[in-house]
Amino acid sequence: MIPIVYDQLNRWGKDDDFFLSLLQKLNIKQLADLGCGTGRLTVHFAQQGYEVTAIDPNKEAIEAAKSKEDAGRIKWMVGDSVALETNAYDAVIMTANVAQVFLTEESWQQVLADAYRALKDGGHLIFDTRNPLAQAWIAWMQDDTPDAAVHPDNGDPLEIWTTYEGLEDDIFTFYETVKNAQTEEVVAREKIQLKFRTLEVIRESLQEAGFSEVRAYGDWEVHKATTRSKSFIFECMK
Repeated sequence: MIPIVYDQLNRWGKDDDFFLSLLQKLNIKQLADLGCGTGRLTVHFAQQGYEVTAIDPNKEAIEAAKSKEDAGRIKWMVGDSVALETNAYDAVIMTANVAQVFLTEESWQQVLADAYRALKDGGHLIFDTRNPLAQAWIAWMQDDTPDAAVHPDNGDPLEIWTTYEGLEDDIFTFYETVKNAQTEEVVAREKIQLKFRTLEVIRESLQEAGFSEVRAYGDWEVHKATTRSKSFIFECMK
């Protein structure tokens, strides 16, 4: 994630509506947004009246989040799941496929264990991730055109170019480069890696972490997840 262009490339969508709607159906007061990034969705959680703690390891993203409207209502933290308080939240949520940034099984089980520890009894862990059987990376790699944005500080036109290393051991590696569209100066560059886990593997990891009740949806219309689903959305109860 490159904070200066993230919000421009990720506009409001069905996933955002889904998460807000799901939380409204639950008895939520204290909410932890883990991997909150630039706070694009986090501020909407606060506007819904939840007491929100937002955590992300990217200091630049947290600084961008703090500049948003209603950001003062949120407790922002630079860190990871270890920073979650124990038995403190009605829900821990990870949106925008944050679950895929945990590349090793050790790191994945750690974040699940931390989320379980942080939840009150009856609390919910909610997250989304992509189905590896849908092979989303094939379409990604066929797109060789840049995305457009503007620099938030000076309004300069920007181009975001993506190059792909490919999939190896269920980890997809690619690079995002942000350039000034007029001068071609490189403004930012980041290596991004995503881990793809199957529905069965995720279910097993949730069971190992202690979650006894797990619902898996296959789309934003709340249909049950299958091996043919493009994405998985999990709602897990402690």
